[in-house]
Amino acid sequence: MKALLLITGSGPMLVLSSLARLDDDVLIGGLRTKGVAKFIAYELPIDEVERHYGGHYQATIQDPQQGDELRVLDVDGQRIFERVRLDRLGEPFIYEPAGRPNKVFLD
Repeated sequence: MKALLLITGSGPMLVLSSLARLDDDVLIGGLRTKGVAKFIAYELPIDEVERHYGGHYQATIQDPQQGDELRVLDVDGQRIFERVRLDRLGEPFIYEPAGRPNKVFLD
């Protein structure tokens, strides 16, 4: 499972995904159904996300209504920014629907 900080037009989102690549059509399609057409993504250390979100992380992982391809952990920008260290973000992955995915492909 990967933890991803997404910067979107409506604000930051923290999502979990089992998919290896950020340009995977299933992930892109899942984000589109949630109203996200383009985004900048950063992978976060999953152990840190689990530690910061505790029981909510566990509840999200076990939620049978969300698939492993895309699980939304948090959409509250203020809370996300309180818990995520921005100085630890790596290279961004940039997705533009009219263009090509750019920058980083996560393994």
